[in-house]
Amino acid sequence: MYNFYYLTLFPAIINTYFSESIMRRSIDNHILQIHSIDIRDFSSNKHNRVDDYPYGGGAGMIMQAPPIIKAIESIENHQKTPVIFLTPSGIPFNIQECKKLALKLKKSKQFIFLCGHYEGIDQRVIDRYVTDEYSIGDYVLTGGELPALVMSDSIMRQIGGVLGNNESLKEESFENNLLEYPQYTRPQMVEDMPVPDVLLSGNHAKIKEWRKKRATEITEMKRPDLIKLKNNLKS
Repeated sequence: MYNFYYLTLFPAIINTYFSESIMRRSIDNHILQIHSIDIRDFSSNKHNRVDDYPYGGGAGMIMQAPPIIKAIESIENHQKTPVIFLTPSGIPFNIQECKKLALKLKKSKQFIFLCGHYEGIDQRVIDRYVTDEYSIGDYVLTGGELPALVMSDSIMRQIGGVLGNNESLKEESFENNLLEYPQYTRPQMVEDMPVPDVLLSGNHAKIKEWRKKRATEITEMKRPDLIKLKNNLKS
C-alpha cells in the first residue's frame, strides 16, 4: 500500500477528490491510502491561526513554520519520506518528472505534499524539511491543493493496479514525446463523420502505423517543441 499525505488548510478539497472514480477504487482495493492533515490542528493559537505578517514588510500573510513542522513530524517515518512543496518557483512537472517520482515512491512507499496558501510559507520549513519543489505551470493559484492533486493523480497512475489496464500507459500522450493519436468508438457514423477505414480493417500492423503517423502529425502541429526534444534525444 502507498500512503499519500496532504498537509493543507482545506482537507475537504482532498477528501472530495478521492471520493470518486479510479482513485476511489484503488483506495477500496487497498492500493492507495489518503491522509488529509489539517495544519490548523497543530496551531498553538486558540483561534487556530497559522499565518502572520512577513518580517520586512510586504503584502499578504505568511504561513508560520511551527504548525507545519508539527504536522510533518506527526507523520510516521517522516524523516525518510519525500516532502513535496508546490510552488511557482519549483521544477516544472512533466511526464519525465512524474516517472522519476513514481520510482522514488516505490522505495519510500509514501509521499508528503505540502499545500501552501497566502503569500507563501516560512522559508525555514523549506530549508529543513522540503525535499522537492514543483510547479505545474507558469501561473499562480490560490493554494497548493490543486497542484498537489494534479501531481499525485499523475504519479498514482504509474502504480501497478491503479489503472484497470496498465498497457494503456504505453500509448498515452507524452510517451516518446508524442501526443496521443485520435480515438474513435461506436457508432461508426456520426452525422457525416465516419470512422477512418484503417481502424475497421482488422490489419493491426496498418493500424499501428496509422496511429504513429497521426500522433506525429498532431504533435508537429500542436506541440512542435516536443518533436524538437524527440529529435535532440536521438542525436
